[in-house]
Amino acid sequence: MSRIFTQIFYVLLFVYAGNIAAQAQSITVSGTVKDKQSKEGLAGVSLTIKGQSGGTASTSNGSFTFTTAAKVPFTLVASYVGYGTVEQQITGNATGINLELETAVVLGGDVVVSASRTPERILESPVSIERMSAATIREIAAPSFYDALNNMKGVESSMQSLTFKSINTRGFNSNGNTRFNQYIDGMDNQAPGLNFSVGNIVGITELDVDNVELLPGASSALYGAGGINGTLLMTSKDPFKYPGASFQYKTGINHVNDDNSSVQPFNQLDVRMAKSWNNKFGVKAAFSFLQAKDWIGNNYSNFDRVSRSVKGGDRNSDPNYDGINSYGDEVSQNMRNVALSVQNATIAGINAGSGGAIPNIKTLMDGAFGAAIPNAAQQAGFLAGLPSALRAPVQNYFPFYVGLKAGLIPDQNISRTGYNEENLVDYNTKSLKASGALYYNISNTVQAVALANWGTGTSVYTGSDRYSLRNFNIGQYKLEIKGEDFFVKAYTTQERSGDSYISSILGSYINEISKPSTSWFPQYIGNYVGARAAGQSDAAAHAFARGVANQGRFEPGSPQFEVAKDKVMNTTISATSINSVDPSKSVYGAKFDDKSNLYHYEGMYNFTNLFDKVVEFQVGASYRLYDLNSAGTIFNDLNESINIKEYGAFAQIGKKLFNDKVKFTFAGRYDKSQNFEGRFTPRVTGVFTVAKNNNIRVSYQTGYRNPTTQNQYIDLSVGGGSQRLIGGLPEIMFDKYHLDNNKAFTDVSYRAFLASAAATGTPNPALLQQYTFDTKGVRPESVQSYELGYKGLLLPNLLVDVYGYYNIYKDFITAVDVYQNVGGSFVKFGVPVNAEGKVTSYGAALGLDYLVGKYTISGNVSYNKIGDLPVNYINDFNTPKIRYNLGFGNKEIIKNFGFNLAYRWQDQFYWNSSFASGQVPAYSSLDAQLSLRIPSVQSIVKLGGSNVLNKYYFTSYGNPSAGAIYYIGLTFNP
Repeated sequence: MSRIFTQIFYVLLFVYAGNIAAQAQSITVSGTVKDKQSKEGLAGVSLTIKGQSGGTASTSNGSFTFTTAAKVPFTLVASYVGYGTVEQQITGNATGINLELETAVVLGGDVVVSASRTPERILESPVSIERMSAATIREIAAPSFYDALNNMKGVESSMQSLTFKSINTRGFNSNGNTRFNQYIDGMDNQAPGLNFSVGNIVGITELDVDNVELLPGASSALYGAGGINGTLLMTSKDPFKYPGASFQYKTGINHVNDDNSSVQPFNQLDVRMAKSWNNKFGVKAAFSFLQAKDWIGNNYSNFDRVSRSVKGGDRNSDPNYDGINSYGDEVSQNMRNVALSVQNATIAGINAGSGGAIPNIKTLMDGAFGAAIPNAAQQAGFLAGLPSALRAPVQNYFPFYVGLKAGLIPDQNISRTGYNEENLVDYNTKSLKASGALYYNISNTVQAVALANWGTGTSVYTGSDRYSLRNFNIGQYKLEIKGEDFFVKAYTTQERSGDSYISSILGSYINEISKPSTSWFPQYIGNYVGARAAGQSDAAAHAFARGVANQGRFEPGSPQFEVAKDKVMNTTISATSINSVDPSKSVYGAKFDDKSNLYHYEGMYNFTNLFDKVVEFQVGASYRLYDLNSAGTIFNDLNESINIKEYGAFAQIGKKLFNDKVKFTFAGRYDKSQNFEGRFTPRVTGVFTVAKNNNIRVSYQTGYRNPTTQNQYIDLSVGGGSQRLIGGLPEIMFDKYHLDNNKAFTDVSYRAFLASAAATGTPNPALLQQYTFDTKGVRPESVQSYELGYKGLLLPNLLVDVYGYYNIYKDFITAVDVYQNVGGSFVKFGVPVNAEGKVTSYGAALGLDYLVGKYTISGNVSYNKIGDLPVNYINDFNTPKIRYNLGFGNKEIIKNFGFNLAYRWQDQFYWNSSFASGQVPAYSSLDAQLSLRIPSVQSIVKLGGSNVLNKYYFTSYGNPSAGAIYYIGLTFNP
């Protein structure tokens, strides 16, 4: 595949290079650019020729020079972070040019690309869009630009760790958000084995960000499958426009007043270097390294995995305690079932050991003792009458015989003692990102780019479990030829799981190595019966039994614990092998072995200029291949290879009417995945100019997403082995696990089945209700989205943006928990399915930006609500009804000094996920920053922090709480 990838682009490169006309004689463009007020030279100003690639940046004294093949007249464009853009027409001499820039914040002046895949003023965008420029990034108070995305209108996030955040808009937030697309320089940033982006752990470095654009809502008509709830596009800097060397160093602290940790250091270094030659060749490289102590998961609430809800009790009061951030205690068994299992095994063993002379030891004991409960002396007398070889197993059986006969064994579940997350997960967070790119200007308007992004790190991610991502890495590599009206590109994403593992499996298997559950549970129950027979209370008997059963348990930090932990976390999941005869020979593994890849090919052509701009017309097409390779540690690929092929094409036409007062755009896209039927997704938009810089927009958009790679092919044990997640394709549900002819039972009926034992002593099987899966398996979900909005300048210094939306989801992909009876034991499966009926949601948002002199005041509020739900649908809207942001800043309150404040608040809401479910309290957070600009050395010193009031909060249930990060930073040549 990589060889084909290379060959295609060599051919493309030569074809385009061979068809470029001979270059005209170059001319030199030179001059000086200064601050209009201070008359000082400005360094780092971007100088380009409008409509062409290439350019340069001013030197430390403000001078600039570059060569171009452009013929006069042309327009020279000067732009600089924090200053207004200046355009100057060059009609004659191109040397000795003097430009002056003025500090300015121009409301509504941004140009965006992603809304229509063609440049347009943000005020004229046909759909809602948010933008973060390089100037905005320089002034943010948050530790990184990615953290500051929360300040955008309608944006919410799920923070799973210090460096792992999932962004979302318009409801249905999740830890790994498969309904939200993220692109970096036109490359889908998803991890192929996960089908969602891993935040910005492996992404773009802050010094290399040119701009960020965010589209709330559906965008499939232009960008293909996915992006039902939003699309984020990040663009890096061009070395022709942003040459030179830059670096940024931040150092700070976190875990202030944290009960789980002492104060810890936070350090981050970013470096960027870029150079161009003769406006022809360009090269850039960027590097970022972050190191810190991660936030600690410490939610020890008692979680009922059957009802998926928090219940009362802790380890001391609930024998079946299962802490959310405690792992290994997911392993649970029913006391009476264990006792009966021991009884049946003893009967079979004595029958075999006696050569059939004693076919049923229980019947023999019943005959010997009658209705009486045998005391110790009677038990000893009975044992004396047995052959010596049979005495030990019968002696071990006596507590269960007595307990069952006397009714001392309750119909109650008990769980093993777990380990806290901090003892299992690697909290030594690291994130290393490196990128490099080569640029060649084939002509004034055509450019070839070879780009590579690579990153590695250690973090924690929450899915159906808490996953410790250690030394994982993702690389993205792209070849592209692009011009004013077209692009052709190919890229690949290479995902490597490194030393990543599942925390709950690790905790469970450490327990198994210290003492197998086949010994631990019988030992617990036998000692519980003994304590109860001796007159102890139920609580005291449970405490005594756990103490005895836990003898030999590997305590955190002990040599035995560390040896077992190291062995399990470095053994792959697929290598696990349980030896029931000799448990000491069992092999346990919690490690992933994922080497999944993605290959993507795409092209687009814009016919607008060819049609003399009478209409705007674009067409494009793409092809994608998922190459899944987890060696059986995630997918059902231990003994077979899995490839998924997808392709699609789109067209868009737009026309301005009535003296450019109205613009209509029609777009449509067709996509096909090999496992599903093709989908057509249309989009219709209209923009109506009601006054200068005031526009009303209306849109009808459709979107869809295929079931993720995991929705299709996952086969993974989670929850300490308490549940198996399987893909929703027929080949897994039916061919492998036979859920068609050995039907599983619904979650609700299984709970009723268990509860019935409290009244009758035995569960009532008549309460069990079968679940019937669609014979075609899970299928794509789709959405229809209606939006009405207004964006405009009510005053020259007041920008208003308001919208309302209504979404209708069909075939919504959710999941069901079912219980299959396999040989008398119930196995819990989590299976992706499509919700019956329609799921609706609606909402609105309002944003204001107001300038008062040099002060910027901003604010936004958003409202999101889910409509009526289908029967049996698990509500995972996971979004607060109300959230708002407030901002206040001045980049130069006095000479060279600036500040910025960002406050956000959101309402409480209920979070529902496959990992944990519970209430997320309302919270507020304040970010603040002071800046000192030092022009003489082209540097800025920042003092700031996120959540500076240090009010710990969490954004999604089961994830850690975050406190303040305080930092001081130095940035050179920002």
